Amino acid sequence: MSLSIGIVGLPNVGKSTLFSALTKKGVLIANYPFATIDPSVGVVAVPDDRLWKLSEFSKSAKTVPAAVEFVDIAGLVKGASAGEGLGNQFLTNIRETDAIAEVVRIFEDDNIIHVDGKINPLSDIEVINLELILADLQSVSKRLLSIGSEIRKGTKTAIIENEGLLKLKVALESGKLASSVSFEEKELEEVKKLCLLTMKPILYVLNKMSGGRNLDDLRPASASKSSGEARWTKLMNFFKETNSRYVVVDAGIENELKEMTDADKKEMRSAYANSSGVASPASASESSGEARDGIDDLIKAGYELLGLITYFTTGEDESRAWTIKKGWSAPEAGTAIHGDFKEKFVRAEVIHWDTLLEAGSYGITREKGLLRTEGKEYIVKDGDVIEFKI
Repeated sequence: MSLSIGIVGLPNVGKSTLFSALTKKGVLIANYPFATIDPSVGVVAVPDDRLWKLSEFSKSAKTVPAAVEFVDIAGLVKGASAGEGLGNQFLTNIRETDAIAEVVRIFEDDNIIHVDGKINPLSDIEVINLELILADLQSVSKRLLSIGSEIRKGTKTAIIENEGLLKLKVALESGKLASSVSFEEKELEEVKKLCLLTMKPILYVLNKMSGGRNLDDLRPASASKSSGEARWTKLMNFFKETNSRYVVVDAGIENELKEMTDADKKEMRSAYANSSGVASPASASESSGEARDGIDDLIKAGYELLGLITYFTTGEDESRAWTIKKGWSAPEAGTAIHGDFKEKFVRAEVIHWDTLLEAGSYGITREKGLLRTEGKEYIVKDGDVIEFKI
């Protein structure tokens, strides 16, 4: 299953630095707008300790993780929907992705120019989202004009689509994302064909700077009232009101650590966390003070944003994580391995990964009746280990 997340944001917020950290692939990084003109694409392994434990359990010769594709898209600017700053090209690149990771700068640094000359994350989000909304409004308005002849002919699908389009037009004109609109099931089927930008799920990536002046370092409970605190509070209120997902990442540090071993990364993150004296809830463990891997958090959040889950196959030859949509049946899940599995499916032997490891062997799971035989109606769960019988 090939699914992609587009990394978008204003110029100079750290998109290319983040992409480089994500993919361990060097891209052009510069302190000026449009350092990246053509989108760079990187396939990123999804961190999953369960897979490696299964591989060790089976003494597998090969281990293959699940993956998600990230696309680095050049900086979006005010007026992009009208073609400003190569806007049409950028919007086309976003349209081709399945979800959006919107990078928002939350650090202040006089040496790194902000396109608006000030750090205001909520304002940045509003600028980006407005351009996406305006681009969608153009698409909806254009379709409403062209659908008239089909409606006059009495085409049922056109009449259903028109109802959905009218709902979208009202929402977009009021500055709301298309994803906020409630549709009837058949309306949704039709409007999805427009591939609207704001119908895509959005993950906000708050980029901070170790040792810098970060807005999330200002805690309302302990800090005096300040402009920085007010900006952070407004941002958090926005996420709460819109039920939006976000992660906090230090793209610069993660890019520096990308070539290090896991042990060295852990040591360096702890050193950075201790030196800063402040732990962000999304980037550090409050209970232990141990810095977490912000990149891993981002990849996992992106995977979940796309509504994906993982099941496993494991044996001496290979342990592999397979990506499927949440809610898929066993025959549908089998198509991740091979397209014929859905038609040829007979049954599946299923056990949850931790139950298998606790048992110690497949033989014991069979003796204890832990290994289940499931049919065509079984809905695969995240963490299932499956052997398909065809």
